[in-house]
Amino acid sequence: MNSRTDRTETVPRGVVDLRGAAGPAFTVRYPAGAVVVVSGLPGAGKSTLLRRWSGPGGGGLATVDPRTVHEACEAVMPASLPYAVYRPWARLEHGRLLRTSVRHGGPLLVHDCGSRAWMRRWLAREAARQGRELHLVLLDVGSAAALDGQRTRGRHVPPRTFARHHRGLVRLFAALTGHLEAGAPMPIPEAASVLLLDATSRSRAEAVRFGPGS
Repeated sequence: MNSRTDRTETVPRGVVDLRGAAGPAFTVRYPAGAVVVVSGLPGAGKSTLLRRWSGPGGGGLATVDPRTVHEACEAVMPASLPYAVYRPWARLEHGRLLRTSVRHGGPLLVHDCGSRAWMRRWLAREAARQGRELHLVLLDVGSAAALDGQRTRGRHVPPRTFARHHRGLVRLFAALTGHLEAGAPMPIPEAASVLLLDATSRSRAEAVRFGPGS
């Protein structure tokens, strides 16, 4: 693990594994202007963590969450129209919002499934053009807990979509374990850090800050 960690703050560099780590609440600190991607299975708690980090205590940090676009579309579409009909338009709108937000500059929080390497590489390139870094937060809560999370939130991801994300993340977690335990190559070289959280450490990640500490 390559980072600075104390009882109240962690500054991730490289791969930082906090899964299974109990203790007090802590703040995660990133460089000024960093793009931080929060990833995990549908239902893993990505939106919940992003709301906590970007809320009043986070100073209203810029956040891109596809759920926000989904809900905005639902608000203007007839209730009888299935989401599948206008899903392509919603995805285009999400892509446009993400592109605009990254190019606007400043710290940014991004919700993404994490199984799409091309998305991470694109975000890293866009950030690097402005002298900024890409950082990744991976939520490892397991498929059963993620499915429970979907039910609790009243959301439903098609089984094929969930299975595709699950396969991609299983491969990614296996590669990260190989990196940590056997010195295998870093599987996400485009990220300046990868912070691994489970349900316990996710609940302890109280806030995010950008820039040097006080």
